[in-house]
Amino acid sequence: MNTSHSLSGTALAAQRRVAVDQALTDIRRIANTYPLDRAVLVRITARLEKLAGLTELFTSADFPPPAVTEGVGASTRYRLNPEDGNEDLALYLNSINPGKTSIPHNHTTWAAIVAVQGQEENRIYRRTDDRSDPTVVRLELERQMTVQPGTPIAFLPDDLHSIHVIGDTPTLHFHLYGRPLETLSQRIGVNLETGAVVNYNATQLKPGKAVA
Repeated sequence: MNTSHSLSGTALAAQRRVAVDQALTDIRRIANTYPLDRAVLVRITARLEKLAGLTELFTSADFPPPAVTEGVGASTRYRLNPEDGNEDLALYLNSINPGKTSIPHNHTTWAAIVAVQGQEENRIYRRTDDRSDPTVVRLELERQMTVQPGTPIAFLPDDLHSIHVIGDTPTLHFHLYGRPLETLSQRIGVNLETGAVVNYNATQLKPGKAVA
């Protein structure tokens, strides 16, 4: 056993824990001080970008992407604050192989996405239906942008977007939510062609991994 390497790894994990805790403390303060709007999301995202700048604490070695044998677009979602449980903010580090796509979906809570490495194209949609039929949603592409280092994105609870991991590098992206994804049982996903609505968590969400 390489003791020096083990100690180095332990020290790195301790530094990472402190950095995550400090960032979440600051973000809670922001979220609890101001009414939720896009200006508040800008503040939250800016703080999360500072955390993403500590690239030595968040590497592919410590948060590896799925093996190529798991298929194109395979993903691993690491929960960085599992000790906060289901009633608080949830910070994940997503490691996703190129080729990953999702159907359009909402979150039912606010969300901020910031890149450490890799590119994730986000397509943002507006609803064009009259909302009279809860089983059908009609969408129109409003805009698209690529989340990458220095270019974050944030969402209000009812915003709808899809993701498309591009380039040739697995992502390491922070995904921060007002509540843990696993508790958001009312999220919807939309079939773009038919407009059919599905329960996103029940049909699309895979289990993640907790990081102590």
